[in-house]
Amino acid sequence: MKKLLIVGLVSLFSMSVSAADIEAGKAKAAVCAACHGADGISMIPMYPNLKGQKAQYVEKQLKAFKDGSRADAIMAPMAAPLSDADIANLAAYYESLK
Repeated sequence: MKKLLIVGLVSLFSMSVSAADIEAGKAKAAVCAACHGADGISMIPMYPNLKGQKAQYVEKQLKAFKDGSRADAIMAPMAAPLSDADIANLAAYYESLK
C-alpha cells in the first residue's frame, strides 16, 4: 500500500512539473530581470538569485507574496497579478536554468 501511495505521489508531482510552460515563464520573467538578473543571477546583493531554484520553492514564495502571508513592499505588488499558471511557469523557468 505504501509503495502504491509513493508511486501515486511521484506521478502527481511529475504531472504538475510537466504542466508548466518554461517558455511562457521565460517571457513572464522579463519583468523579474530588473532585480533578479536576466539570467536569474542578481547583481544587487539584497535580491536573491533565482537561477536553479527548485520550482516548488519559487511557487511557494510567490504564492506567499501574493496572498500576503509573506510581506514585502516590492514583491507583493509584483506577485499580485500573477495567475497560478504564471507562477508555475516562472517557477519551472527558473528551475530550468542550470
